[in-house]
Amino acid sequence: MTNTRGKLIIVSGPSGVGKSTITRLLTERLDEAYLSVSVTTRPQAPSEQNGREYWFVSREQFHQRIEEGSLLEYAEVFGNLYGTPRDKTEEALNAGKTVILEIDVQGARQVKAIYPQATMIFILPPSDKTLAERMSRRGRESGAVAARRLGGAGGEIAAAWQYYDHMVVNDDLEQAVGEIMQIIKDAPRMDADSDTDQNNIGDR
Repeated sequence: MTNTRGKLIIVSGPSGVGKSTITRLLTERLDEAYLSVSVTTRPQAPSEQNGREYWFVSREQFHQRIEEGSLLEYAEVFGNLYGTPRDKTEEALNAGKTVILEIDVQGARQVKAIYPQATMIFILPPSDKTLAERMSRRGRESGAVAARRLGGAGGEIAAAWQYYDHMVVNDDLEQAVGEIMQIIKDAPRMDADSDTDQNNIGDR
């Protein structure tokens, strides 16, 4: 453990906006970066690997983690549960790393309550049309689920303007990544006495 805690960066945005691509590039380009892998009950896609995109678990296993208090935050989104492992986040922060959490707006607000010095970044699409096209190309969800996600994007964006520290438009990928790299460079480190002892986890 180092004497200096790391930085906590929260990245959110609507489905299809390019969050996963951006966070992957950030992890590759930043020194001492750790990209948190969420736990989910969402079905695993053929192209995904357990432990890479997500830790895929059953609903029973997920609820067991809630009862154990091993999740920093969790939410049910479009019928699937998502959560952030608490221990991995603390370990990386104590090692002085820049921890990147790719989570939804609800989860971001929970984490911010626990870690007030966390830096919150919301990724915006250049337009609603572009977002719809990206979701269609992704082809991961059924038409009905994709429509629900697209419909929920407006609410997410409206909430983000109220709660997030930075809004970044992903029109040009390299430009967006460069902008976020600068935000992270200027972001504060966590206080040495900041921890997750308080019970701020709840249903959303």
